Amino acid sequence: MAAYQLVRPVLLSAETVAARSGLHPDLVRRYATLGLVESTTDRTGRLWFPPATVPVLARVQRLRSGLALNYAAIGLVLDLLDRIRVLEAQVRSQQRWT
Repeated sequence: MAAYQLVRPVLLSAETVAARSGLHPDLVRRYATLGLVESTTDRTGRLWFPPATVPVLARVQRLRSGLALNYAAIGLVLDLLDRIRVLEAQVRSQQRWT
């Protein structure tokens, strides 16, 4: 059975993400290059971001300014925070069944 995409996913340009997050577009591109935010590249090499990038950028900025973490540490902290969120959701789910 063939599966067809009914709608195109919403993707934002680096300029739009920058405007929504209050950052310079070059900084948004740098974070994408470092792998701190998810992005895709089209055939022309232009970066596109999911809408969820804006809150991730806010989190990156808080870690960078509040804790003075380097980029490698920020990536590690983001991964750990995501893992904690998943584990907490699993615990909440298991508590509902007991």
